[in-house]
Amino acid sequence: MKMTKLKSENSKEKKDEEGKDTPSFQKNWWLVFLIILALTFWIRFHKVTEPDHVCWDETHFGKMGSWYINRTFFFDVHPPLGKMLIALSGYLTGYDGKFAFEKPGDKYEDVNYVGMRVFCTFLGACIVPFGFVTVWELTHSLSAAALSASLILFDVGLLTLNQYILLDPILLFFLTGSVMGVVKFQSCSDRSFSPQWWFWLIFTGTMLAGSISVKFVGLFVVLLVGIHIAAGLWEILGDLSKPITYTLKHFAARALCLIVLPAILYAIFFYIHLAVLKKSGTGDGFYSSAFQSQLEGNSLHNASMPQELAYGAIVTLKNQQTGGGYLHSHWHLYPEGVGARQQQITTYSHKDENNRWLVKKINDVQPPKSKDKKKEKVELVKNGDLVRLEHVPTKRNLHSHREPAPLSKRHLQVTGYGENGTGDANDVWKVMIVGGKENEVVHTVSSKLKFVHYLQHCALTSSGKQLPKWAYEQAEVSCNPNLRDENALWNVEDNVFSRLPNVSFQVYAPNFIKKFFESHAVMFQGNAGLKPKEGEVTSRPWQWPINYRGQFFSANTYRIYLLGNPIIWWGNLVFLALYIVTFVYCAIREQRGYAETPLQRENKFRTLNACGWLFLGWVLHYVPFWAMGRVLYFHHYFPALFFNSLLTGVILDYFLENLPAILPEKIANNLYHWFLGVIYSVIIYSFYLFSPLAYGMDGPMSHDPNSTMYGLKWMETWEF
Repeated sequence: MKMTKLKSENSKEKKDEEGKDTPSFQKNWWLVFLIILALTFWIRFHKVTEPDHVCWDETHFGKMGSWYINRTFFFDVHPPLGKMLIALSGYLTGYDGKFAFEKPGDKYEDVNYVGMRVFCTFLGACIVPFGFVTVWELTHSLSAAALSASLILFDVGLLTLNQYILLDPILLFFLTGSVMGVVKFQSCSDRSFSPQWWFWLIFTGTMLAGSISVKFVGLFVVLLVGIHIAAGLWEILGDLSKPITYTLKHFAARALCLIVLPAILYAIFFYIHLAVLKKSGTGDGFYSSAFQSQLEGNSLHNASMPQELAYGAIVTLKNQQTGGGYLHSHWHLYPEGVGARQQQITTYSHKDENNRWLVKKINDVQPPKSKDKKKEKVELVKNGDLVRLEHVPTKRNLHSHREPAPLSKRHLQVTGYGENGTGDANDVWKVMIVGGKENEVVHTVSSKLKFVHYLQHCALTSSGKQLPKWAYEQAEVSCNPNLRDENALWNVEDNVFSRLPNVSFQVYAPNFIKKFFESHAVMFQGNAGLKPKEGEVTSRPWQWPINYRGQFFSANTYRIYLLGNPIIWWGNLVFLALYIVTFVYCAIREQRGYAETPLQRENKFRTLNACGWLFLGWVLHYVPFWAMGRVLYFHHYFPALFFNSLLTGVILDYFLENLPAILPEKIANNLYHWFLGVIYSVIIYSFYLFSPLAYGMDGPMSHDPNSTMYGLKWMETWEF
């Protein structure tokens, strides 16, 4: 009797499995997919033009798009592809790059901003079908694919993040495309080296290149795909029917498409970036003097200054560490309790008048004056000379003394001291050319200099540490007793002295490889320097999965508030825990040898395998943030949310499909459809309730009974 029942079940399961290849099932598949697609574009593009003012980080990325259109150089901590695509979409849809994007809330009056918003929204909308196809390929369950796609589709947080001129929808497009590409490629494993197999391998490599070229967090999906590919290669290696050369062919194909191709594309994107941005702009100061010499309009471009340094010259001094700033001062004094209350000395990455210094001889209170300046003797600054450096705007000398620096307590404080150039012996510095010969003349740009304090025997240093608000969060300058400090190297950048001839600086211009590596060093340093500012409200990783606090995108009368759909987010956490419990339970059953039909075992393996990869994706895109010291924001969690939502759809479908295993078939079928109806109803209704957060709301805040969101503030930390 048992044997008959088992055969009947096996026959039914086999028939159900084979039914997925029938024309009827394929028609249903396309019907569901097209419904998901239609809903996606309707929901994502609804009110895409609203509000008609700058929202949140549109300030930054819209402005950067303008700079690309105007070919003006700038600095950003992210790779260039996302901003270039924003600029391209704006250019192709008629945006002229003239809008300032000064601050959130600025009206888009007579500005063709819609093309950029539509482009970002389109890429953001693609993550829904990408998620659908990913789950289908992992599970071959239409209901799991539809559930997973619906959780992405009806999340108001993803909707908000997708509708604006931001990098996030572009990053999510490439990231989710990479995941879909690798599972599609894996599904072609029975057709190795076929055109379809090559297409999906190349597609995956291209998407990986896009991910890492938009934001460096794209490395997480590179790691996920790498692990997935390594697991596939390990299985091929275990196929003893194939020679070892077959495995090597597979490895070579994957290395070519997933390592070499993305690396080439990544370099091409940077080449385009550096070729387009050829005009001097706000980002010049973050880069070396040699780098700046190739920017049109920069003071170093096309020989605009003397090659040698003379007394009486007005110069700017640039620290030679990666991303080093200019020696800078301003009228403000150090506050009480921070060394001597004298004029602040800092480094600043932007060019302005407060970076200018007058080079004077040790015994000159004022530079020599003559009625006929052409007859004055030009004296050049040489290796080993003792000099004073006078800050041009404030007329105070660069000075150090036996007081601790503000942050680097083992260093000495550096200040501006004296009135109208007068000072004392603590204003004297010895100029030393690194590797220079005796009496060697100091050269602009090329000479690496150290300024050693004559009395304190310490080196003028930029520690790179960010000072508090009293110093406008500029970088600390100190005097380090360790004369070997690498941050104590400087070079003369601007050199204004009319009585020496200008020379060509083209010889210092770096090639593409040097600029490529310098750009990355500057970006890495910029990322490391993104620390929370004093009084700034940021978020921590523990807050993200629980939807603890949202984020204002638009704080005008017409409000947009970034917050996840709480039903989906909290449900995701529940099913994340249920997956872990299910995995442990199934592992114990497997170890204890419980009987299962082959198809049951296959379905269980397929589900747990799919969930395992999605869980790994969630871990890789979430856990690393716990170790980061940089400033973090709520939107950093959304790539991890994608994987969590897909996992929820898969494990929820698995439970629903297994109802017949614990209940009579008729009851199980009724409950299956009833549960499915309730789940979709709750998801859609919760989206309806919270959609004003994404589409915009006005009137009173949620605590007011007259508010459209009254009663929906379920956590005190929500601020809509």
